[in-house]
Amino acid sequence: MNKSLIADATESKSWPFEEARKIIKRLEKNKRDVVFETGYGASGLPHIGTFGEVARTSMVRSALKILDPLIKSKIICFSDDMDGLRKVPNNIPNAKVLEDNLEKPLSSIPDPYGEAKSYADHNNTILKDFLNKFGFEYEFMSATEQYLAGNFDDTLKNILQNYDIVSNIILPTLGVERRETYSPFLPICHETGKVLMAKVLEVDKEKNTILYFNQLKNEEVETSVLGGKCKLQWKVDWAMRWVALGVDYEMSGKDLIDSVNLSGKICRKLGQVPPEGFNYELFFDENGEKISKSKGNGITINEWLKYANPESLSLYMYQKPRRAKKLSFDVIPKAVDEYQTFLEKYSNQTIAEQLNNPVFHIHNGEPNCFKVPVTFALILNLVNASQADDKTTLWGFIRRYIGDIPKDAENYIDKLLDYALSYFNDFVLPTKTYKEPSEDEINELNELSSRLDGLKRDADAETIQTIVYDIGKEAKYENLRDWFMALYQILLGQEQGPRFGSFVALYGIDKTRELIKRAINKELI
Repeated sequence: MNKSLIADATESKSWPFEEARKIIKRLEKNKRDVVFETGYGASGLPHIGTFGEVARTSMVRSALKILDPLIKSKIICFSDDMDGLRKVPNNIPNAKVLEDNLEKPLSSIPDPYGEAKSYADHNNTILKDFLNKFGFEYEFMSATEQYLAGNFDDTLKNILQNYDIVSNIILPTLGVERRETYSPFLPICHETGKVLMAKVLEVDKEKNTILYFNQLKNEEVETSVLGGKCKLQWKVDWAMRWVALGVDYEMSGKDLIDSVNLSGKICRKLGQVPPEGFNYELFFDENGEKISKSKGNGITINEWLKYANPESLSLYMYQKPRRAKKLSFDVIPKAVDEYQTFLEKYSNQTIAEQLNNPVFHIHNGEPNCFKVPVTFALILNLVNASQADDKTTLWGFIRRYIGDIPKDAENYIDKLLDYALSYFNDFVLPTKTYKEPSEDEINELNELSSRLDGLKRDADAETIQTIVYDIGKEAKYENLRDWFMALYQILLGQEQGPRFGSFVALYGIDKTRELIKRAINKELI
């Protein structure tokens, strides 16, 4: 046991350790195994928000292991696949399959993709596949399986015994009409298989049954609340899971704060302390709208992984979880380079600093550190300027610029080249717009070309950067950023880029002079 590591972790201000200390405090009077839970609604394809919840929860669990290695724990990834489908998502093929099965449990609806035994099973499989791809440790749990197996029966009996108390927690939050028909229990019609929003007429606490009015049959029906004959309204269902599964920690989105409070009240009435957790901020798409499974907006896991490494996605989830963030394709390059920066700093940091470094939490305290001599932004601009469409050409530039490359860095760069080619072709190339240089800018470009010609062909990036700075100062730019922006717009057809000296050193002085010549001759426009 590393006492120094534990001591520093106890004082660390990184949010996973802050959350883990809340769990330690919770266990002071009752030492036992810890249960983490993450919830997933199987009504649509899993999106990055789902991944984020599991990734962040895993970080808290890892922090807990460091604070107290003797505490055993597990993460339950729970799928609400017994919910009735209320509307058809926008991004689903063969929508009629879902339209014909509205109000049925997700696990009872045929798979519109034609790949799985049910719609829920299809979505659950995708969820498990991407969680496995990231190497998460978790126990998958299906609501349908748990209800049907009777694993929730004891807690369902408890809720039935406290039927009025539980109902009265929820009723004040509902509209007048909804209060008239509300019941914590949603019976499942044995003929249609639909989850009914039915009015409950009587409760029999000895027989564990409810009597409800079935509008479809226009008659009163008695049914057991056990064994999957009923399911709970979701806020009550959430509290039921906390009790039945002994959940100690669950985080959720800021939009669910009121629901967390209501479920917490129900949990206490059922005799258990609600789990610890915090409310993270939401993700928004490029239009500022909340990402949604039913809309299919935002970025999917596979889309991110087409353009960037998995670690960059984990970093994006780690950073500032209590701040709303845009989740669109233009955030990807920055995330890749930020991960690289944090990784390269790690080896030279103290233990206390390492505990606050995101890569510690991304890699469960064991990052493989190595220096990467090129950034993702630089590679993107190399693809842009060279118009290369294969890795062989790009490797030619990189090896000339760098020389010998350690194996870890070589493998890492090779993957970056794949990501850069995909990202450039899908996002940069379609939007490239070159600026026509003014007379003053042509003079400045000619001067830059001339001074570059006077350098040794292996001049380093700093020497080149100094020349670019000097020309900008001599040209009397009030803000040198305007000079660099002009270079990017004229030579690369974009608003910004990496350090220009680094780009020239990588691309080559002669190649850069050719690029300047083509820009002056308006061959790029």
